[in-house]
Amino acid sequence: MIDLHLHTTASDGRLRPEALVARAAQAGLRVMSVTDHDTVAGLAEAREAARSRGLRLVNGIEMTAVDSGRDIHILGYFFDPEDVTLERFLERQRAARVERVREIASRLHGLSVPIDVEALLAATPAGSGRSVGRPLVADALVAAGHSTDRRDAFDRLLGNGGPAFVPRCGPDVAGVLAIIAQAGGVTSLAHPRLLGIDDRIAGYAGSGLSAIEVRHRDHTPLDEAYYRRLAATLDLAVSGGSDFHGDDVRTGEQAMGEDLICGPGSVTLGADDFAALEARRPRPQ
Repeated sequence: MIDLHLHTTASDGRLRPEALVARAAQAGLRVMSVTDHDTVAGLAEAREAARSRGLRLVNGIEMTAVDSGRDIHILGYFFDPEDVTLERFLERQRAARVERVREIASRLHGLSVPIDVEALLAATPAGSGRSVGRPLVADALVAAGHSTDRRDAFDRLLGNGGPAFVPRCGPDVAGVLAIIAQAGGVTSLAHPRLLGIDDRIAGYAGSGLSAIEVRHRDHTPLDEAYYRRLAATLDLAVSGGSDFHGDDVRTGEQAMGEDLICGPGSVTLGADDFAALEARRPRPQ
C-alpha cells in the first residue's frame, strides 16, 4: 500500500515522524511520503524510522503558492531535501508564515479571543525548521478555551473571510513548481476539489505541473473519476494519499461533509499510478 500525503509535528500534524512511521507500518503501508507544510524538518527522522521498519520513504513536502489571493497547495516528491535553493526558499516561506501568524494573533486580540502567540512561536523556533500556520493557531484557541476544536476555530474565526483571516502573501504557482523541479522533484496539485480552481489547472500544467492528486479523503468516487480524466487530457500523472494529520484533526478548510476516521493508509495510491508518477522525475543533466 502507498500513501503519499501525511503530516507530522514538523508542521501541523499530531505525531512525531517516528510515531507516524510506526502507524504507517501498522496500517500495512510499504511506501509513504511525509509532506509537511513548507518544511522538510521531519524527513530525516522519518527516513531512519522507515528504514528500520522496511518501508520506503519518498521525500515529500506540501508547499503553499498564492493565486489571486487564494492558497494553492503543491505537493513535491522525489526531490533533494538538501538542495540549497530549495532550503533558502523554504526559509522565506516559514518566515512569512510567522509574520502572518503574528497578524492573525493581533486580530484575535482585537476580537477579545487572545492567544499566547509568543508561546506558540517559541514551540517552532526559526532554527528548528518547523513551520507554523493557522492549524496551530486553532490549537492555541482551543487551549485558551475560545474554540472547541480546529474545525470550530476555522469556521468562526480563521477560515477564508473569517474575522481573523489574514490573506497570504507569497510566490505564485509557477514559482513553486520551478523550485521543486530544480531540486529534482515532481509536483502534484493537492486536493483540487477543495480549491475550486479547475479552470486554472491547464495553466498550471503549462507551467510545469507534473500531476494531480486524484485520491484524497475529501474526493468522492465521482471526483476521482473527473480528475483522472482531466489528468489524462492534460498528460499529467496522478497522486494520492490520506492527508493524515492526527486522529482528532479535521480542519475547517478540509472538513467537507461528515467527519471520517482517516488514518495513514485510509486513502492509497495504486502501484501503477505510483510508477507513472515516479517516471516523471527529471532526468539528470
